Amino acid sequence: MQTRRKSSNVLLNTALQEFYGAADEMGLNERLISILSHSERMMQVSIPVEMDDGSVEVFDGYRVQHSTALGPSKGGIRYDPGVDMDECEALAMLMTWKCSLAGIPYGGGKGGICCDPLTMSRREKERLTRTYAARIEPILGRWSDVPAPDMNTGGQEMVWILDTVSKMRGKLEPAILTGKPVSYWGSMGRNEATGRGVATCGLELMRVLDKNPGSMTAAVQGFGNVGSFTAKTLNDAGVRIVAISDITGSYYSAGGIDIHRAFDTVRANPKKLLEGFEKTGNCEKIDDVLFAECDFLFPCARDGVINSETAGKIRARYIVEGANGPTTPEGEAVLDDAGVMVVPDFLANSGGVIGSYFEWAQNLQGAFWTEEEYNNKLVHIMKGNFRRVWDYSEAKNIKMRRAATMAAIQRVADVSEMRGLFL
Repeated sequence: MQTRRKSSNVLLNTALQEFYGAADEMGLNERLISILSHSERMMQVSIPVEMDDGSVEVFDGYRVQHSTALGPSKGGIRYDPGVDMDECEALAMLMTWKCSLAGIPYGGGKGGICCDPLTMSRREKERLTRTYAARIEPILGRWSDVPAPDMNTGGQEMVWILDTVSKMRGKLEPAILTGKPVSYWGSMGRNEATGRGVATCGLELMRVLDKNPGSMTAAVQGFGNVGSFTAKTLNDAGVRIVAISDITGSYYSAGGIDIHRAFDTVRANPKKLLEGFEKTGNCEKIDDVLFAECDFLFPCARDGVINSETAGKIRARYIVEGANGPTTPEGEAVLDDAGVMVVPDFLANSGGVIGSYFEWAQNLQGAFWTEEEYNNKLVHIMKGNFRRVWDYSEAKNIKMRRAATMAAIQRVADVSEMRGLFL
């Protein structure tokens, strides 16, 4: 047996150990294990930016392509002080399994810039984004690497990247990234896709467990793009949302959070935060949304939040992961002992990448769908994917995460074996 990788980075080590565990259980050969435990390409770039005060700061940027066995690598670009190569590699690996499980023709990629966007002006962020785009331009392409928004990025950043690359190449390249505004080669329904998909998995779990959504309570960690639309979709289905949160704190109401008012609060805040919501939302602040009294918990913020220290304090009986890697192996062991069921991230939050695939396909064709068509296709695929993993886990008597991982790895492994090594 060849030496197996370990990492001091929690998220990367979690991704590697989950892969190794599933691969061993599947009986995958060591040749394929060695290939799939490493990324195909990892790029680090320096990004000099002239700040508004005339000074120059140099930021570190990254782009990782874990696998292109199934198609062009796909994955978001995030701006956050915690971004580094290990985080990007872990998330790129998770994207490989997510795309495989979703049945779409993509491999896994991820990128980002180590910065604090909340302290930067719009002009500073534009300079940062355009320089990053120019530095990673050689590996971007509609058939090679197709980025998308992620933490602290959105449609505006995608427009800057598209404009920069298109000008460098002398032609418009709309299919090189997704998550663009509807007014500029974007797709109706894309912004809500990840949250809608997370909520759909939660509702499907209720259905297979024969639970009425109208009698269920839920807490949602994070009220960004994923968490907010997860909460809204659940709320519209009759689930009572008792707690929500963002970086300003956790907000709780036993009678149910007014989700529409929460959206109004975020829209009115210059930084799109829930700050002050306890004063207008008829709710109270609590220590941590993770520990709220509820039936279902939807962690839709950061990785590693459910760990050996926090897992034992969780009161929910069911967890649907909206964020990437929110549960560590140590945390999951605690949840297993407590009988808490977990729907894994790369199944639950795959609505975003499925929606990206829809946008990419429309861009390649130059033909666009209605929002109703988009949403119907998305929900149909999410329900089918959930049911396939649920049935597999029931048949094999294994946890849903292991079932999803094994199914995803098998598809990539089969294609990698068919294609062979290019020497």
